[in-house]
Amino acid sequence: MTNNVKPSNPMKVITGPETRWSYANVWEPKSINGGTPKYSVSLIIPKSDTKTLKKIQTAIEAAYKEGEAKLKGNGKTVPPLSAIKNPLRDGDTERPDDPAYAGCYFVNANATSAPGIVDVDRNPILTRSEVYSGVYGRASITFYAFNSSGNRGIACGLNNLQKVRDGEPLGGKASAESDFATDEDEDFLD
Repeated sequence: MTNNVKPSNPMKVITGPETRWSYANVWEPKSINGGTPKYSVSLIIPKSDTKTLKKIQTAIEAAYKEGEAKLKGNGKTVPPLSAIKNPLRDGDTERPDDPAYAGCYFVNANATSAPGIVDVDRNPILTRSEVYSGVYGRASITFYAFNSSGNRGIACGLNNLQKVRDGEPLGGKASAESDFATDEDEDFLD
């Protein structure tokens, strides 16, 4: 009997369904400061989702161990994990003025290739308006070590996304539905 189970990647994490997506640039890659255009999303994870947070911590540690040679670079020693860039950040500390990040951690994930995006039944989502900053869903992400231009740390790659449910849109923009929800014509015909 052959065993068809792939060995699991200790650096890969599937987040819980309470993860909220912010700065969701998942349809078109965007260039930051003239860099390579990338797809990206900020994954907001409630501090109460200890299961997902533990999986992320374990994956970061695995990426650190796997990337020790890269992190060491030309130096004599590998810097401690606490001394390099960590992708898991505290929303209360780093985004105190943004209520969406209150009581949460966040991870910024990106990729040069487009993520697969599916609904709760794993059907592809093709309608762009279905996926926006503020929806809730799971994300498949992979952590890896980097060392470039003197910056060393652990980064987060974006694999795929699964929308679980709608949420209040982030970014302050009103939807067309809410803008035109009243029958008032505001003296339209004057």
